[in-house]
Amino acid sequence: MSFLRPSALYHLFFTYTSLRWMPCQSWGFLRSPGLDGFMRLLVVFLLWFMLCEIRFIPSSSMCPTLLVGDRIIVEKASYYIRSPALHEVVTFWNPTQPPDDAERTVFIKRIVAKAGDFVEVNNGLLYVNGIAQQEDFIAEPHNYVLDLTCVPKGHVYVLGDNRNNSYDSHYWGSLPVRNIIGRYVMCCHRPSNSLHEI
Repeated sequence: MSFLRPSALYHLFFTYTSLRWMPCQSWGFLRSPGLDGFMRLLVVFLLWFMLCEIRFIPSSSMCPTLLVGDRIIVEKASYYIRSPALHEVVTFWNPTQPPDDAERTVFIKRIVAKAGDFVEVNNGLLYVNGIAQQEDFIAEPHNYVLDLTCVPKGHVYVLGDNRNNSYDSHYWGSLPVRNIIGRYVMCCHRPSNSLHEI
């Protein structure tokens, strides 16, 4: 069974005797996909919806990277084969809510430290393993102090880019990796009125 079947227009051109001299026999635009093509397209869409999702940004906790009203694409496949990496922006289930909660919310933050790392905030700077981090993506320097904290095994430490207006690990501690849903890939829609908020 072939992927593409000849259309009626194709048969008209290449079965009519006076047109058989035409040298081109593979006009793709004159063919239409059959059931195989439709089924393959359906499989691609199903995989897309299983491994990717579109999310809406409801708060300013990730400004200036993501603004209120942005629609983003989140992919969920890569963490099946690898661990989350530093500086990746991830979506995850709220760790302060029980797993069986039907009203469980989803957050989006940036990974700043992994298991075994020591994290602290002093003098407006984030320190990981005693090294001050150069973060040109944050809205402003930290206006809080965080005592030295070790990230436990199976966890990551996440902070919003709008550090002083973000409900993140500096409130509730390290995030269990099992809570991570997926990785931010790109912003697919930004409302025009959000551009004035930068």
